[in-house]
Amino acid sequence: MSPLITVDELRALSPVLVDVTWNLAGPPGKEAYDAGHLPGAYFVDLETELAGPPGPGRHPLPDATTVTATFQRLGITSADTPVVAYDAANSTSAARAWWIFRYFGLTDVRVLDGGLAAWKAAGGEVTVEAPADGAGTFTSTPGHLPVLDADGAAEVAAKGILLDARAPERFAGEVEPMDPVAGHIPGATNAPTTANVDETGRFLPAADLRARFEKLGVTADAETAVYCGSGVTAAHEVLALESAGLPSKLYIGSWSEWITDPTRPVATGKN
Repeated sequence: MSPLITVDELRALSPVLVDVTWNLAGPPGKEAYDAGHLPGAYFVDLETELAGPPGPGRHPLPDATTVTATFQRLGITSADTPVVAYDAANSTSAARAWWIFRYFGLTDVRVLDGGLAAWKAAGGEVTVEAPADGAGTFTSTPGHLPVLDADGAAEVAAKGILLDARAPERFAGEVEPMDPVAGHIPGATNAPTTANVDETGRFLPAADLRARFEKLGVTADAETAVYCGSGVTAAHEVLALESAGLPSKLYIGSWSEWITDPTRPVATGKN
């Protein structure tokens, strides 16, 4: 089953709908949700429900207790409860929800391709009414998707394919708007997430995504991992890889964690 779902496919289902609208530089996603969202959609806050408090990294894993509370608020009763996540358009934050929800035990999670923009473009109605909290009973457990720490990321960079999902200028160390050190993990390959989607925010066809990643050295047999600045856009890359039929692992701490240890090497430049 594809991790993506179209507007037409969504209309034929009745999943738990999750609005994960989020903006790194603001305003808060809740404001956009309150202004209009898919009927029946719950708002899930990336900063407080899909990430733990900032520490070694800016968006570390949330704890299982936090995720369980979110699942139960959404009315989730079992691992196979169908869930569809969306955001404004390009699925950056929806992909984080997809990855976190699957990591913590849900098996039927998909992302609305093109998000709210695609829904509106297809004539879908929006509402300002928020659903009442659900009464779910499902308890989350971590570890259902592979995740790497810094040492694991370094090993993949040396022996496999480590993709850096950030913009080329951040990878090269030319600019760094978010973290105190610029550059990338030595041995990594730049693969910006912006190339995963078209101008409307929809993912490229699976065959095109596969061709893109294969040009970067990714194969079904190669050990592949992804990182970004804080583990958010990297989840978008993992989603794109899965859409293309290519398995990968997420370095959840990403660059913001990597640079907290001054003994870890830093590379600059476009290669």
